[in-house]
Amino acid sequence: MRNVRAVARYGVLLLITAIFVTPLVWMLLTSVKTYEDAQQVPPGWLPNPFSTYGYEQIIDNTANPVLRWFVNSMLAATLHTLLVLVTASMAAYALARMRFRGRKLLFALIVGTLFLPPTSLIIPNFIIAERLSWIDTLTVVIVPGAASAFGVFFLRQFFLSIPAELEEAAVLDGANHWQIFRQVLLPLSKPALATLAVLSFLTNWNDFLWPVYVLFSPERLTLPAGLGLLQGAYVTDYPVIMAGAVLASVPVLILFVLAQRHVIQGVSRSGLKG
Repeated sequence: MRNVRAVARYGVLLLITAIFVTPLVWMLLTSVKTYEDAQQVPPGWLPNPFSTYGYEQIIDNTANPVLRWFVNSMLAATLHTLLVLVTASMAAYALARMRFRGRKLLFALIVGTLFLPPTSLIIPNFIIAERLSWIDTLTVVIVPGAASAFGVFFLRQFFLSIPAELEEAAVLDGANHWQIFRQVLLPLSKPALATLAVLSFLTNWNDFLWPVYVLFSPERLTLPAGLGLLQGAYVTDYPVIMAGAVLASVPVLILFVLAQRHVIQGVSRSGLKG
């Protein structure tokens, strides 16, 4: 009976894995097909013949500089992630460890912003960005959203799980709040920081709607917004689109593989204490 349950469990896991992996395999195989092969009906799985046509079109495409979009996305996502880690960690420490009037109300207001639809903030953010002369610059996809309500909530819960005795010992040694934050809490919070970094990077990397509204020059587009330009009005070049999608997927997969252990630890330890 135990063996039957184990087989059934692994069977379900394999089925779920196949559901998630199949689109990735299809994307990769389509990216190495010729234009004619990709248009076949019914479509075949294996490329016949194998071709680097899609990747060549991306590299040689001067009208749609995909590699430039890739660099823009990497720069924007990396800087955005760093800003989120700095602002969220400081705010979370203040809300978790410092005692001041209105602390719980302030935290409730911050968490309440998570229930606002992101699309409802597009117009206010656009007006602010325009007055700051950020429109059509990478700054406009880096700074807005850097004050992450989710990041503050997530790190606050993690900080609350750290024993207060460690901070009390640091206070006895003469440490101030900044030293406690930098030398005690941050080193112990690497799993949570890595988790928040991955989530923030993915959010910025995959963002499509906001860049479409605020970036107009082809050379300043990010990858998700730029890939939409590869879709023709009357013809769809599937190998080129899939090659661009592969290019967009590589950094995300590498980041997750490198941070996987920390992500699991961060999620498992954060909990809902407080």
